[in-house]
Amino acid sequence: MLRVTCPTCGTRPYEEFRYGSLFPVTPDSITDPDARQVDHAWMQDNVAGPITERWFHEAGCRRWFTAVRDTRTDAWSQPD
Repeated sequence: MLRVTCPTCGTRPYEEFRYGSLFPVTPDSITDPDARQVDHAWMQDNVAGPITERWFHEAGCRRWFTAVRDTRTDAWSQPD
């Protein structure tokens, strides 16, 4: 079973959480605001390895937090 560590509540089952998104990183080379929004929403890499994501603890403290998840192993950690 996948377990997520909430900074406030500790380790809990993943069913208590709602995925927010990848932490937003949009290239500075895109200057058109509409193109930046499209790029942010749809042009995401399928990275094999650690990625930074936003999560919401819906069934617990109801807070947003940032976590680093390794997509190969689903290992979780807090960002540095």
